Amino acid sequence: MVIERQNQDIVIRFNASLVDMEEVQKLTSYFRFLESNAKNQGTEEEATQLAQDVHKDWWKKNRSRFIK
Repeated sequence: MVIERQNQDIVIRFNASLVDMEEVQKLTSYFRFLESNAKNQGTEEEATQLAQDVHKDWWKKNRSRFIK
């Protein structure tokens, strides 16, 4: 395995035959999460409000599936 820094990028190289592609996809998704989270400028209060708004919207759309 080779890990190197190229300007603002970190490049990781390894033998593809040694790793399952599904695991590579999981790792890639995790790195995308870290990257987007690092750019997050929101506050805890804004995150809480967003979660409440999403929950409220979901419940409006799906309420009839649970309550008749």
